[in-house]
Amino acid sequence: MACDFFVVLTATFRTLYVFLRMGVGTRRILHHNSTAHPTADWTLQQFRETLPGDHPYRFVLHDRDSIFSRALDKAGTGLGVRVLRTPVRAPKASAYCERLGGSLRRECLDFLIPLSEGHLRRIVKEWELHDNRGRPHRSLGPGLPELSPESVPASDHRHKLPAGYRLTKTPALGGLHHEYRLVKEAA
Repeated sequence: MACDFFVVLTATFRTLYVFLRMGVGTRRILHHNSTAHPTADWTLQQFRETLPGDHPYRFVLHDRDSIFSRALDKAGTGLGVRVLRTPVRAPKASAYCERLGGSLRRECLDFLIPLSEGHLRRIVKEWELHDNRGRPHRSLGPGLPELSPESVPASDHRHKLPAGYRLTKTPALGGLHHEYRLVKEAA
């Protein structure tokens, strides 16, 4: 897992901090939350919420931000993960979360300005659902972090739709993005 904080300004110029945690291997967003005043105790609570007793994670990667204190790292070790800190002044060492935060800004928060902390949480929640379920990730092949249980039938040609199926478009984030799916046509 990798985690990081990102700064967001509201419409009233209030500064809020978004905490994101992602699975590095799956590129799936595992947890997010926001606050106006992040503390080490608040961050530790976020660790507890995303690391239940039987989690499959071995490592947690984070940068050297002062919010990730040594006590927080020790508590993370008590939760059953090895805490890895990035080297000093090496932003590329936490490239997964930095990329995720950049995508969140470029694809969502540059267009939707939150009015309050609650509004920010709703926006990020909807973007998380879109990112995990409807947006292809190149690092996963042409795959999605959360695969749908529906199987796609084989087609004779890779640029033609399978017989009996049509493509549907679903708006995400109020029409800012769209998700495309194959659905079986009614007989």
